[in-house]
Amino acid sequence: MKKICDFIARWMGAMVLIVAIFSLLVPASFSSVGTWVINPMLGIIMFGMGLTLSPQDFRIVLSRPRDILIGCLTQFTVMPLLALGLTWAFSLPEELAIGVILVGCCPGGTASNVITYLAKGDLALSVGMTAASTLLAPLLTPLLVWLLAGTMVNVDTLGMLMSIVYVVIAPIVCGLLCQRFLSSLTKRATPYLPAFSSVVIALLVGIIVSHNADRLLTAGLLVMAVVVMHNLLGLGIGFTVGRLLRLQKSKCVALSIEVGMQNSGLASSLAVLHFAAYPLAAIPGAVFSVWHNISGALVAKLYSEFSH
Repeated sequence: MKKICDFIARWMGAMVLIVAIFSLLVPASFSSVGTWVINPMLGIIMFGMGLTLSPQDFRIVLSRPRDILIGCLTQFTVMPLLALGLTWAFSLPEELAIGVILVGCCPGGTASNVITYLAKGDLALSVGMTAASTLLAPLLTPLLVWLLAGTMVNVDTLGMLMSIVYVVIAPIVCGLLCQRFLSSLTKRATPYLPAFSSVVIALLVGIIVSHNADRLLTAGLLVMAVVVMHNLLGLGIGFTVGRLLRLQKSKCVALSIEVGMQNSGLASSLAVLHFAAYPLAAIPGAVFSVWHNISGALVAKLYSEFSH
């Protein structure tokens, strides 16, 4: 069982890609599942994240404030500004622009810690950055979306804040409590969590893609171009910022991956919840979910080879 789970976690990018292509070509495979399940599924992923976090991870935030501050500042400036710049550069329709901006304003992705580990980056910094950016998200994500997209659409900042609290923060806190009071059970479950999260992420992508298959086929190439550039520029700028600040290579790698990999599932969830009048807004998050797992696996291989 453990070998199967390791295999699933290792090939998450390929699995997500296969599910995305299948749900695009055969939308009926997932379209019968209502979009209401997106939030509970994302909550399950966040609960798993809470199970894997420990007090030590939060002590990292306090013991390495400079590194975490650099990471969070880069995270919440580079990706939102890149998103805005790309929407202008490609003259994106309003619906797609909202989706790209939502992706850019979200915290670091849940898979970034695994990718950082595979890339031989500073895993402690990666975990600390994920924890810090996730905790800052209820405040910063709605605020940034309002600043960048508020001229295009009405942004319900309070509603978005509460959604992130319910979907992200509450499940993480529940996970932490389970770890504290059911430690033996948590320790037995932890080795299987990466594989479980990978399967849930793949199903999440399948549901979002199948519900938007027609629109995705229409705007697919344009969205793919923007998403790929957004992700690759984030990875590159994150690494460059670390180099300019003369950080160790392992820290530069962690910064690159944390900045480039977004919690795109949250972006799609917020699009479905708060921008229902703009169905295409969920598409960039779905495409990003597929692409950043593929690019993450590739850069992990690249960075790990450079470390030799």
